[in-house]
This record gives sequence, structure tokens and C-alpha cells, in this order.
Amino acid sequence: MTVRFDNTAQDRRVRVLGEPVESYPRLAPEVQRGSVRRITVVGEEILRRRCLEVTRFGTPELSHLIDDMFATNQVAEGAGLAANQVDVDLQLFVWDITDEWGVRHVGHIANPVLTEVPAGERRLVEESEGCLSVPGPYRMVPRLDRAVVRGRDKDGAPLVIEGRGYFARCLQHETDHLRGQLYLDRLAQRERKAALREMAASKDGMFARRAAVAEKLGK
Repeated sequence: MTVRFDNTAQDRRVRVLGEPVESYPRLAPEVQRGSVRRITVVGEEILRRRCLEVTRFGTPELSHLIDDMFATNQVAEGAGLAANQVDVDLQLFVWDITDEWGVRHVGHIANPVLTEVPAGERRLVEESEGCLSVPGPYRMVPRLDRAVVRGRDKDGAPLVIEGRGYFARCLQHETDHLRGQLYLDRLAQRERKAALREMAASKDGMFARRAAVAEKLGK
């Protein structure tokens, strides 16, 4: 399945796994089914190693994990969430994000691989970026404004997801997670240390906010 972004301005329908749908609820169905898990924080070892490939598809366990990741991402008010951010060593991430053109993108992908964008189509954009595993600080991070990710859905069917702008940033950010990389690694040392200091000062407030959202959702 592929979403093309040539006609984004004309077609504002929600994209689920890259395909436009006629209607979609405010809360993804996975959020309703899922349970909230603890989000890992920078310094935990699982965030620093390449995750294992998903090899078993179509299982209840994989579906439950995806549901829990959606619920956790919703409570944390995130755009996307990788499996190692809920302490699971698998190449899997989910997203629920609205881009600059007002198009909402919802989905999951296993074993994602970023496709090389042709040199003539590469444009680097520096914008503010944060991370649920680095609660609090945001920093300017350069990313390509277009991304193509190939992988599989929970049943093993091939997926090709294309994004631009903020959605492209999300696809790159989450794929980085599964390779053991954080956005902090793209910062100069001084900026990285400042971000960590800011996190230390703000994380308790962020955790309290997440708990309040969870309670409101009955999670």
C-alpha cells in the first residue's frame, strides 16, 4: 500500500496504513483496545541497540502490542512510538499524526527500512523535534522533508509508506529508534547536555501530565 503526496492538497482524507478512508474516529480503535505501558527513558540500554526483526506475523501477541503502543502514544500525546520505547525488542513502530496540510496519518509498520531518496529530490529541513523517551526538551534537528519507508503490517503484508514534512520527520525519527539512535545523537555535544539538563528538570511534570491524560481516558 502506498500513499502518494502529489494530491495531498486536494484530498484531506485520513490515511490508514497509507490508504485514504472515508471516515475515521477521533481515537484510533487500537487506543480503545490497548493498555498503557511505561515509556522507557534515555539511559536505558534497550534504547541503544538495534532491535530484533519481527518474524511472527498475524499473532494475537503482535496485535495486542500494537494496541498498547497506540494507547501509550495517545496518553503521552505523541506523534509516533517505537517498540523499544515500551521496552520491547522488536522492529516496530506506530504513528498517529496530522501533517502541515491537515492530513491525519495513522498506522504501524514492522521491520521498516528507509528508502534512499534520489539526490535531486533531497531537501534538508531543520525544525524542532522532541521525543517521548526524552520527556520535555525540543531541539532543532535537520531531517529530509521526504521519506519512504518499506516494511510489513501486522499480518505480514508488504507496506510502502511515503511522507513529507512533519510526517516524513516522524518516519525518520521512529526508524532511528529501532536502530538504537535518538534525536539527541544528531545534536552537538553542548546542545545534547543542555537538553538532558532540561529533561531532568521537566520530566516529573511530563509524567504527571501523562498520568492525568490516562485517567481521563480511563486507562
